[in-house]
Amino acid sequence: MSEPAIVLITTSFPMANDGSEAAGSFVSDFAEELGKHLSVRVVAPGPQFGRELWVDNVEVFRYAAPHRPLSTLKPWHPLDMFEITRVLRAGMRATHAAVDAGPTVHMLALWAFPSGAWAQRAARKHGIGYSVWILGSDVWSLGRVPVLRSRLARVIRDASHAYADGYKLAEDAQHIAKIPVTFLPSTRRIELADPLPPALEPPYRLVFIGRWHPNKGVDLLLDALSLLNDDDWRFIGEVTIYGGGPLQSLVHAKARGLLAAERPLVIGGFIPKADAERAIVRADWVLIPSRIESIPVIFSDAMKLGRPVVATPVGDLPVLMRDGCGSLSGAIDALSFAQALRGALSGCGNYNPVAVNACAARFSLEMIGEKLLADVQGRYSHE
Repeated sequence: MSEPAIVLITTSFPMANDGSEAAGSFVSDFAEELGKHLSVRVVAPGPQFGRELWVDNVEVFRYAAPHRPLSTLKPWHPLDMFEITRVLRAGMRATHAAVDAGPTVHMLALWAFPSGAWAQRAARKHGIGYSVWILGSDVWSLGRVPVLRSRLARVIRDASHAYADGYKLAEDAQHIAKIPVTFLPSTRRIELADPLPPALEPPYRLVFIGRWHPNKGVDLLLDALSLLNDDDWRFIGEVTIYGGGPLQSLVHAKARGLLAAERPLVIGGFIPKADAERAIVRADWVLIPSRIESIPVIFSDAMKLGRPVVATPVGDLPVLMRDGCGSLSGAIDALSFAQALRGALSGCGNYNPVAVNACAARFSLEMIGEKLLADVQGRYSHE
């Protein structure tokens, strides 16, 4: 591709396309959306350095990365530190390669670390502007470390535009960087059309889809399920938990206790995006027991597919759910989540189909793409 392009720099992009890419499926959908308007070069993790055509108008520049997410590596472990250093160098090399591949109008880093740092360095070398899209982990996890907090502030301040995928997250990032940060939601393209509505009478099907990581609260969910009594379980047809990750041993251990009590629990692995959509539509309620979150992609998936959620009061979920999108727990603990589950099962879960549809309308991939392109084009029309 030699025509002018925008370069997306990310640590989240499908490799195996088995559902383990987390936010990566959103990034690939977003790249394809931008590709309708201009050429896109994506810097993304892979098994080795290389280039590949993803779809028409979207080319991927891979850098070698471990199968484990960077967020799970511990810099105080020598082997993990070696992997981190290797990825940082490889990502920087791939970023330069993508920019050098042809005329580049702008770079967009998804997310601040390490993608934003790569974009910042490439901007200095090539004289090209960049924007940064911030995740909750950038601010609420890495941003708590004093050295990384100051580094985060510089990455945001040097950007042409700074975005965050949550309202509260945008406020917190703005507090760190002392410049405006704009809310821009992350969401995936939904392929299923006109799904049947969820059941309004028990027994209900419940589903969790996500990484088995402490931030996502799958352990909290299993503890909450263990607190439900026989009367509660009469309202449940099935609970299915899909995913994988660092809590895998704990998940299976806790699941064995529930299965021994003959609870209708199914444990599955990672599933691709298309299967995730079918799993959501097969369920009546989507479970989001997160400990740290802004607006999880699974929430917008559920809204677009017409499913209410049972969720913890993290990030912007209390605001988004207040008009009837589901049952919100009073706190981030197993007992509170169990109580929220009881509310959903008993018909007191604050579910209003009209509210779910209205919430879904906020998460338009087309509008997100148009917003970003307008910002980029506005910047360069004044230069």
